[in-house]
Amino acid sequence: MNILILGSGGREHALAWAVQQNPKCDRLVVAPGNAGIAQIAECAALDILDGAAVAGFADEESIDFVIVGPEAPLAAGVSDALTAAGIAVFGPSAAAAKLEASKAFTKEICDAVGAPTAAYGRFDDLDAARAYLADRPLPIVIKADGLAAGKGVTVAATPEEAEGALTDIFSGVHGTAEVVIEDFLRGEEASFFCLVDGETVLPIGTAQDHKRVGDGDTGPNTGGMGAYSPAPVMTAAVETRALEEIVRPTMAEMARRGTPMRGVLFVGLMIEDGAPSLVEYNVRFGDPECQCLMMRLGGQALDLMLACAEGRLDAAQVHWAEDHAICVVMAARGYPGAYEKGSVISGLDALPRDSRNMVFHAGTARAEGRTVAAGGRVLGVTARGDALAEAQTRAYAMVDAIDWEDGFCRRDIGWRALS
Repeated sequence: MNILILGSGGREHALAWAVQQNPKCDRLVVAPGNAGIAQIAECAALDILDGAAVAGFADEESIDFVIVGPEAPLAAGVSDALTAAGIAVFGPSAAAAKLEASKAFTKEICDAVGAPTAAYGRFDDLDAARAYLADRPLPIVIKADGLAAGKGVTVAATPEEAEGALTDIFSGVHGTAEVVIEDFLRGEEASFFCLVDGETVLPIGTAQDHKRVGDGDTGPNTGGMGAYSPAPVMTAAVETRALEEIVRPTMAEMARRGTPMRGVLFVGLMIEDGAPSLVEYNVRFGDPECQCLMMRLGGQALDLMLACAEGRLDAAQVHWAEDHAICVVMAARGYPGAYEKGSVISGLDALPRDSRNMVFHAGTARAEGRTVAAGGRVLGVTARGDALAEAQTRAYAMVDAIDWEDGFCRRDIGWRALS
């Protein structure tokens, strides 16, 4: 079959790497792709936010199945356009994508089903938000109510930090002038991934991300500086509680409203004393969690996504190896603030590319025959091992073999599980 993946980041490189291993894949196109993706798939210039353009391209190229990687095309209704054109798609409708696109909407759903989550207030007026903050304990979590590429969240420990976050949001820095203010949840954070076909919920893995830019979880939040899978804190008991108290009630409520969820549900959880609370929902694979999951799933990922899109999850099974994966993100110096593009990255061609060692490209491009940095998060150096320590050692060995003067990474990815 002919398959189209939408996106250009490390998540999409990992998806492409897994999909092309499956014998069902005859032709793989990624739009727009990146320098690493171009080594394993065709890359096409396409406005992935334009549903009509994507559907037209899929029709012209005889695409049988489309996998939507990032959140923005989902919120823009690209899946709806593909479905209307009769093209099979992995990714929810715009109505279901509100679970990610609007934090206030998710809170309303939690209220409706009684799912455990932080107490909150929702505001579109700066003075009202300030008044609410004055009566809440610190630290406090301040979220821009919209898509902000993982950077619209501030955990404010002081009144000054809270005021700065509010000022940014209401000035439109994150593309919205609405805010959700949440009480701070204590515990250990984890990511729980499920496929949902409107009715059946199929868990497909867990991971833990490292959001802060610096070692020891210091510095500002980023889109993610690394991840590992599975997450030790996600025990069988915690997973069961998350499914029964949070995920399945939410999915039932979405179906009841006539907006069933179909695709991958990324459940961000905070776990304290074995009790999970919802931090957020996303309706796409996380990045860099996806790199770890795809490394562990391999070619079966395509079978699972097809079963999800075709409503066959009730008969699907996930076949896990008893292994671990870790992804170390290499970023351009200055990220998540201002950074330069165009610096040359060397040494990649000498690294292994197999089922246990991969460098997934995110913000890369080709210039004059060389690989150059073209974004903030640039590479996802990913390895598998029978134990997490083995995977970590292998990943950092690859990091150290990459010659990139303007790049940096955290040196403690996986610390929580290994401590």
